[in-house]
Amino acid sequence: MDITSLQNPRVKHIVKLRDDKRQRQRDGLMLVEGYDEIQLALSAGHKPGTLLTAPELASRRVIPVGEMDGVTSETITVNRLVFEKMSYRENPDGWLGVFPIPSVSLDDLQLSPSPFIIVAESVEKPGNLGAILRTADAAHVDAVLVCDPRVDAYSPNVVRASRGTVFTVPVVETKSTQALVWLQKRGIRVLAATPSADAEYTRQDLRGPLAVAVGTEAEGLSQFWMSQADVKVKIPMMGKVNSLNVSIATALIVYEAVRQRR
Repeated sequence: MDITSLQNPRVKHIVKLRDDKRQRQRDGLMLVEGYDEIQLALSAGHKPGTLLTAPELASRRVIPVGEMDGVTSETITVNRLVFEKMSYRENPDGWLGVFPIPSVSLDDLQLSPSPFIIVAESVEKPGNLGAILRTADAAHVDAVLVCDPRVDAYSPNVVRASRGTVFTVPVVETKSTQALVWLQKRGIRVLAATPSADAEYTRQDLRGPLAVAVGTEAEGLSQFWMSQADVKVKIPMMGKVNSLNVSIATALIVYEAVRQRR
């Protein structure tokens, strides 16, 4: 074992990266826990600076040492107690990577001939943003624009909820004003999802360049996006509540667009 002490400075630093957004921003580093999530990040071309593993927990999944050549600058083994202190999962599998935070700007985005974008405005729950990223990956959207963020897109909770798809979909944290200008310059229509719309989402033409904009569950989209939207759609609600979870609503609209585009 390379590290067996809970007081080791490396362990303390990783705990700070897990818990403190400011620490992640200062260091430009984030944590990715889980064998599958790390493999997904690697397959997307991202390389960890440090890979930590607890053999007591990771005995069923072993990466041959030779396969890590050129992938990470260091591999560290720790005991079970140390790993559990660093972990942010209930049942850790003994794999944890320290990755550079992806640096992606609006101008970096490579768009398809008919761009398909998700705009997530001020989503406040890590689980919802993570689920939106999973939908974005599954539907193969061009990018997710996290506008006026209330949650850190690279926090451990978002990484966990996204199952690592934060690495497979370009994610840009930006202001709503900047995102709108960028979309308009590229001729990308903005579709606002709102219970107050007259048209149902299945009755709109969702082909062509499109940005699906969703807001918070409590407040919905801000007046800024509502006033700038090219089209507004609703999901029919036939029960007592007037809206769905934002990640579910996003998935329904996105997959209707996928169906029409195919």
